[in-house]
Amino acid sequence: VSNGPYIMSTTANGNDSKKFKGDIRGPGVPSRVIHIRKLPNDITETEVISLGLPFGDVTNLLMLKAKNQAFLEMNSEEAAQNMVGYYSTVMPIIRHHPVYVQFSNHKELKTDNSPNQERAQAALRALSTSHVDTTVAAPSSVLRVVVENLVYPVSLDALCQIFSKFGTVLRIIVFTKNSQFQALLQYPDGASAQAAKLSLDGQNIYNGCCTLRISFSKLTSLNVKYNNEKSRDFTRPDLPSGDSQPTMEHPAMATAFTPGIISASPYAGATHAFPPAFTIQPASLTCPALPGGLASLSLPGATRLGFPPLPAGVCVLLISNLNPEVGVYGDVMRVKILFNKKENALVQMSDSTQAQLAMSHLSGQQLHGKSLRITLSKHTSVQLPREGHEDQGLTKDYSNSPLHRFKKPGSKNYSNIFPPSATLHLSNIPPSVVEDDLKMLFSSSGATVKAFKFFQKDHKMALIQMGSVEEAIESLIEFHNHDLGENHHLRVSFSKSSI
Repeated sequence: VSNGPYIMSTTANGNDSKKFKGDIRGPGVPSRVIHIRKLPNDITETEVISLGLPFGDVTNLLMLKAKNQAFLEMNSEEAAQNMVGYYSTVMPIIRHHPVYVQFSNHKELKTDNSPNQERAQAALRALSTSHVDTTVAAPSSVLRVVVENLVYPVSLDALCQIFSKFGTVLRIIVFTKNSQFQALLQYPDGASAQAAKLSLDGQNIYNGCCTLRISFSKLTSLNVKYNNEKSRDFTRPDLPSGDSQPTMEHPAMATAFTPGIISASPYAGATHAFPPAFTIQPASLTCPALPGGLASLSLPGATRLGFPPLPAGVCVLLISNLNPEVGVYGDVMRVKILFNKKENALVQMSDSTQAQLAMSHLSGQQLHGKSLRITLSKHTSVQLPREGHEDQGLTKDYSNSPLHRFKKPGSKNYSNIFPPSATLHLSNIPPSVVEDDLKMLFSSSGATVKAFKFFQKDHKMALIQMGSVEEAIESLIEFHNHDLGENHHLRVSFSKSSI
């Protein structure tokens, strides 16, 4: 793609559109005027202006719809540099069309009074913060965000990173209502909320799924009582966290949310609303807008974490020293123990993301005194034996197993995936079961229970610390889904916290 503008003189004039011809040159010299190419045929003035709004005021617009091009004039060269710099790493997508952004060799735009330009000027007056009463343009500084088609989970931190591109996020609350994942998010002013809504409404967080539907909330302010994975007040770092299973802070967890991996399997070839490799910061009490409105807009790339992204459809692992606890990192669909090497097995996961998680977290872990070795298999699936062909029970199908943790789209279990540790998180504990019952259960296999602690505000959950990581792995295999009576089956997972 050429960096060069397709313009003749140093001043772009609305009458010049018929005379434009390619003036391809080297990397653009910074200018307040931005040249935008490859726009969709039905592009609107509002959509073009919204590309520039996060970076500063847009002071002029020249639309060349016949050529699928436009010119935006920003209020300062710094704003233009921020815009070009950002879009050089993050290609903007407008209705599934990749759009190209570069400096123009014009220093300013001069427009005429043609009907096309009058429309452009009207759109500018309606959207530019310097010409608008923000109380009229934005009914509220609080946005209501609904995430539709929630195939993969979306965390509070991910939303904060995405929306902080448009201004400082003051407060955010996430919740589920009517079986939909939603958020309320407050900016300091209506202009930031307006810009975020313009740019993000209808965009996908991941390829082909997790679509943002944004509207202004009737609320004028949010009241946040706790700083945790469900709510955050960035103006009040002193707020308590409340008792809850902490949200992800282990960097490897981020691979569960990587657009590169996710797009590889179910959505190969889908276009991407947000950049293919960006960073979710660990849960912290800062969510600043970067200078010039530039912000990190994405989730961590697998390569950045040292995990190569898996090719499309790779969800079969070869595991040496059979490893039943792989289901902690995804849903095991099929297992085949190798006939000639019975200490080895092929394990087919539900998708490549889950295979990546299982491999990265479990390879090298000790189980029954042996170190697990996990690699990607050349097979794309585990074949069941043909009818009438017995394989001595070495191949089993688990696609309908009651042990699956991730069957429900957007399951909260995704946000509680951690590497093996000596401390286990227990949940779904019935009221009649007390501390001694659980200690006795976990020591019945010969393991050592070092510590135990119920969650202060919810006795359905507890932490239990075993004598070693290996003991914790074996206990998880033994007691996950254990029947505790009263129609309660114990849920066991690794915890990132210790007691």
